[in-house]
Amino acid sequence: MDAQKEIIRLRRELEHHNKLYYVLDAPEISDYEYDMLMQRLKALEALHPELITPDSPTQRVGGEALSKFEPVRHQVPLESLTDVFSYDELFAFGDRMDASLLTPHDYVVEPKIDGLSMSLEYENGVFVRGATRGDGVTGENVTENLRTVRSLPLRIENAPERLIVRGEVYMSKSVFEQLNAEREIKGEPLLANPRNAAAGSMRQLDPKVAASRKLDIICFNLQYSSGEPFKTHAETLDAMRAMGFPVVPYTRYDNIRDCVQRIEWLGENRGELAYDMDGAVIKINSLAQREALGSTAKAPRWAVAFKYPPEKKESKVLDIVVQVGRTGVLTPKVIVEPIRLAGTTVSAATLHNQDNIDRLDLRIGDTVLLQKAGEIIPEVLSVNKEKRPEGTLPFVLPSVCPECGSPVVRDEDGAALRCTSPECPAQRLRNIAHFASREAMDIEGLGISVCESLINSGLVKTAADLYYLEVGPIAALERMGEKSAANLIAAIDRSREAGLSRLLCAFGIRQVGQKAAKVLASHFENLDALMEADAEELTKIPDIGAITAGFITEWFSNPQSQHLIKRLREAGVSFASREEKKDSRFAGMTFVLTGTLQSFTRDEASAIIESYGGKASSSVSKKTSYVLAGENAGSKLTKAESLGIKIISEEEFKEMIQ
Repeated sequence: MDAQKEIIRLRRELEHHNKLYYVLDAPEISDYEYDMLMQRLKALEALHPELITPDSPTQRVGGEALSKFEPVRHQVPLESLTDVFSYDELFAFGDRMDASLLTPHDYVVEPKIDGLSMSLEYENGVFVRGATRGDGVTGENVTENLRTVRSLPLRIENAPERLIVRGEVYMSKSVFEQLNAEREIKGEPLLANPRNAAAGSMRQLDPKVAASRKLDIICFNLQYSSGEPFKTHAETLDAMRAMGFPVVPYTRYDNIRDCVQRIEWLGENRGELAYDMDGAVIKINSLAQREALGSTAKAPRWAVAFKYPPEKKESKVLDIVVQVGRTGVLTPKVIVEPIRLAGTTVSAATLHNQDNIDRLDLRIGDTVLLQKAGEIIPEVLSVNKEKRPEGTLPFVLPSVCPECGSPVVRDEDGAALRCTSPECPAQRLRNIAHFASREAMDIEGLGISVCESLINSGLVKTAADLYYLEVGPIAALERMGEKSAANLIAAIDRSREAGLSRLLCAFGIRQVGQKAAKVLASHFENLDALMEADAEELTKIPDIGAITAGFITEWFSNPQSQHLIKRLREAGVSFASREEKKDSRFAGMTFVLTGTLQSFTRDEASAIIESYGGKASSSVSKKTSYVLAGENAGSKLTKAESLGIKIISEEEFKEMIQ
């Protein structure tokens, strides 16, 4: 078959299945069959790169990391809405419509999705540009990031010559929870809510990062069409759905008071929706009437957003339990009599830490007032002390880990208690995933999902168990097989010689990341020499302060740490330092890297700087000695120029290291 015809056929078939899966929620083929079609298309495009087009399904995760977003002036302004907070205000809006229009009119009610508003431009059916709302007049060009949103059609059939659609990019609740679970495993700060997560993802300079966040989009307005005119908003929504856009659900009503039933239904059921919503939008349906009504300086006169008040309910405290998170933090959780709150049944709420318990003076048996923070996470607002039963006692978190019995320590800010054990069962997944990560032992193929499989099967309980694995049991795991198992064993074997700095980073000692680990590995010949050092000796090492020194000595004194080290030693893991200093020409100097380098990766350049006794930093300050600037250098270059810091090119850097 002709390659071009086959490529076109595959693209249309993949676009068809994208619409069935993302828009109609009615897939006809399995994920595996879809992946095979995609692999076939990728293979053909690799053989014929001249046939690759921007709207191809293979180009959803493409493009280079950007240094900034270009401004885009919207052809049609992306207006905001006037908020109403009561039915009286809603009915007043209806009265204004009656007085202004003097002709029959109907309304459309839609959920107000809590995401990031976008303008989507199509020319001859092909997606050509997408921009954020910005100030409503000018936004930012985020086209490459929008291409990664699977539910956004890159090509539409039977489209007018030019089309502009307005939509809302959002992160589904399930994806948000999964992303936060992974961030917790990695010890990264948790994201506050899906809306912020979606906004932050869409403004990533690297489209591949945006793609990893699994964003969705839902469209709610036709901004402009060069085709046949429409009479009503409902007609435009139906037309967009027919074109393949995921479209907001809507309900039409003849008068403003009937809209209340849909507003109340959305409020009661918003917990069941895949996306967050922060209200309901009520719009005049007729496009001609909208045009006659016009807009104020800030918002259209023909629409309002009804905002739901945070729902609050009382419930009785049945118990307070303490859970150990994947990062070792002890989190108190209140168990309450189940209540229906903001669309879902709530039976528990986090109490965060001891300080919060003390502030609330919360006790088992109390009656508490609950609401959902950001309409998602249940939280305790206050205690009704008038309903407190006699004989209750203040609650105090334990001084040892409830999972493993190891001592717990307070964070520097005094808010959280943390288990100190490296072999704590509650921290198992996080510890092993970190141990194998790229910045630590760099065990290729040992991601979070494989770690979970190894742990759930009982093959691995601590990081040391990795070095005692065999091919057979791994091959028997789901989605592994002989070849994958053999590759994993080979990667684990290679990591035995990773060296002291990587091993120290892999241990997960608090405040000992890549840089501190390299500093320590440069100072000590091997792990045994480091273990013999006391806190006073450690603080004499550059960049190792008293607090970090305390964490190091405390970690090595823990019996479970000593057990882990013993088993790693028996498994043949090298404890020797591999940090080589060529000379000290960069001693006392701090370099900051910005932009894209041609001859080195940033990690390679940083390693070279450190091998000559220098320091690589991520931020520019008055203490910075040089800024090494590659192509498309960003704000760091601007700041360096304002501070008068010497800026060097890649060629100058090469001369310095010759």
